Amino acid sequence: MIECDERELWIMGLGERVERGAVVCSYLAEGGHRARTAKVSELGNCTPRAILLDLSPWSDDGWGVLMTLKENPATREIPILPMYLSEIGQVGAVFPVAGFFTLPIEREYMVRKLKQLGLTDESEDYDLQVMLVTRKGEEDVQHAITKLGFEAVNAYTGKEAVALGTIVHPYMIFCALMLPDQAAFELLERFRLYPQTRNIPFFVLLKGAMKDGECQAMSRSIEHLVRKTWLSRQEFLAFFKRNKE
Repeated sequence: MIECDERELWIMGLGERVERGAVVCSYLAEGGHRARTAKVSELGNCTPRAILLDLSPWSDDGWGVLMTLKENPATREIPILPMYLSEIGQVGAVFPVAGFFTLPIEREYMVRKLKQLGLTDESEDYDLQVMLVTRKGEEDVQHAITKLGFEAVNAYTGKEAVALGTIVHPYMIFCALMLPDQAAFELLERFRLYPQTRNIPFFVLLKGAMKDGECQAMSRSIEHLVRKTWLSRQEFLAFFKRNKE
């Protein structure tokens, strides 16, 4: 793929209602970023700097777009920032995940990605723990983690993960999209409440295509995380580094 000349940020998951991306585009423009709405079909000609993906109940197949992008080796390297947009495009929440991996895990890709992010540099010098939060544990993921020199710590619910996280302070967290008691984004928000866990890299594990009912349930699960007031321009831009160009 050829990088976009202007290093744009793309807003996706809007379908034909591109006007819902107006607020985000204006915020980003004021922050010095080039941004526009886009569709998956445009990725054949250009690669954006990152994708801001609407996963709200008003999104047009946002969860399907997420799976499509992360299952395709040609697009899985593109950073994705999940967010919640209201029916008219106001920003309700942003979920700053470190990245996504699809299951079954492709070990070579996972190792390469973590190295690119600089997250394996200290594994040989320090005893570092990585938390894996899934329903039954993912042996392939756990094996890949231990091969990198980390100790894997398993949690099987979000509640258990929060309890363990405040004790062991994991170096990274890998979490299944759906847990028995909550969704991954809810767990991410809980970790962000505590200073000792706020900045831990949080990766989400995706497993297969989601049914319509599952997509709706996931959108509802993040809807209650939205504050009563919409994010201001300053609050939204705090998730981005200012473009120096």
